[in-house]
Amino acid sequence: MTNLTPLWEVFIRTRNGMAHRHVGSVHAADAALALQAARDVYTRRGEGLSIWVVPSNAITASDPAEKDEMFEPTASKVYRHPSFYDIPDDIENM
Repeated sequence: MTNLTPLWEVFIRTRNGMAHRHVGSVHAADAALALQAARDVYTRRGEGLSIWVVPSNAITASDPAEKDEMFEPTASKVYRHPSFYDIPDDIENM
């Protein structure tokens, strides 16, 4: 049997200053119901500060099989990655 209810991807931000993270998916008829379902399923322990729900069919993703073509140009630009800086221990979120 096919589920005709739209699939929504759920993103939760746990603290101010942090990024939203994908935590899973829910099926719901509309955005309001998707928010309620996401809250019920993914924030049972009060870990959410804000929730985003996005229709799965609105997401465009790269193909993992084409990762070399997609990401190779960035490999030759090491200056774009802050890998050679010392980060002080007292900085929590970088």
